Amino acid sequence: MLVCGVFWGLYFALSRSYQLFTATELAKIAHIIVANLEVPMRNISLFCVMLMGLSIVFYPDKSNWEFWVMISSLLLIVGALVITTAIEVPINRQVVTWTNENVPANWEQLRSRWQYYNVVRTILALLSFVLFAAPVL
Repeated sequence: MLVCGVFWGLYFALSRSYQLFTATELAKIAHIIVANLEVPMRNISLFCVMLMGLSIVFYPDKSNWEFWVMISSLLLIVGALVITTAIEVPINRQVVTWTNENVPANWEQLRSRWQYYNVVRTILALLSFVLFAAPVL
């Protein structure tokens, strides 16, 4: 699941150093990441949910545990995507506009909120991946 990989990659790339960036450094990093990921992730995420949903719809035995694990997996990735669109994207939209002159007083609070929800969505995505792969293993 590419969606899980992107979330996991952002977590690994930023989690240990996120607190070290100044507001303007954070804005520059966010601008680059958003420019690189916004459109591709929107398309990949929709494709991922669609394929997972189709896998569930066409799963032959809807009475066994694997079917319910796959449904749980879909719900987890949808939860991760809801966090992304409802919490993280709005923060990203603010951060990319920051310059030395207009950094908000609460920028560290916004950074901490983004980082917290990045961890939550990464955990949800990883659990989704594990659960979706479990019936195959």
